[in-house]
Amino acid sequence: MNRVYVCSCFGITEQQVKQHADSGACSPRKLASACKAGTDCGSCVKRIQALLGRTATPVARPAAGQLAVTEEPMAEAA
Repeated sequence: MNRVYVCSCFGITEQQVKQHADSGACSPRKLASACKAGTDCGSCVKRIQALLGRTATPVARPAAGQLAVTEEPMAEAA
């Protein structure tokens, strides 16, 4: 049997991703909770999204009256 690894950090194969998806881990976040795939270096996240039939992970929107927190650096003062 030829194994195709998706996440080399945790040794997760395509077959394992599909098995987790069949068991209910149908988003990258749920898959990460199930087997840690995509939680270390992150190089497999796009492949995981493709295997799960997703092209992008939805961005959470803040509720009305709440501020959004970003990780973008602030511009330096001149």
